[in-house]
Amino acid sequence: MKKNIAVLLILIILNACVGSSTSGVFGSGVSIALDPRTLGTQIDDSIMQKNLQARLALNEKKYLIKISVKVLDGRIFLGGKVDKPEEKLKITKMAWETKGTRSVKNNIAIKQKFSSKNSALDILITSQLRTALILNKKVKSANFNIDTVNQVTYIFGIAHNEDEKEEIIQESKQIVDLKEIITSILMVSDLSRQRE
Repeated sequence: MKKNIAVLLILIILNACVGSSTSGVFGSGVSIALDPRTLGTQIDDSIMQKNLQARLALNEKKYLIKISVKVLDGRIFLGGKVDKPEEKLKITKMAWETKGTRSVKNNIAIKQKFSSKNSALDILITSQLRTALILNKKVKSANFNIDTVNQVTYIFGIAHNEDEKEEIIQESKQIVDLKEIITSILMVSDLSRQRE
């Protein structure tokens, strides 16, 4: 009898955590019963989403209203607007550092305008590093996002081992105009759900 009551209480609590419908990626009002994710995955995604939203709000209160976060099977989707490119990259870094993250799709728009000279140099740095990673047989380049703002390169992604992570950092140091490298590279072993 106690076991049945405990199970019932857990189901009620979990239902309160997940909610009865989702909106956004699937459209509005899709029932959980139609959601192809398992209940456990839905709960994990909900926890990740709330965790990231709370960290964003603690970092900057305006992000609570200006930034939308959706998590689907460990994949984080970001939207909204920020004033500077550095803010977008800071939010991306926080998303990658969320436990269980498998990928981050950042659709945050930037209000600030760039100078064409700086933009061209940033694109060149990013292209050089991306090419170097593609040519490096020790690196799975598809697992990494590379962004450069004002000659500072931000590298986000998932490495299979420490050697791959070190290769990426070494390749970055070879880029001539690069001033600084900021990495947020997770290890596959650190993910809560291993990649299939």
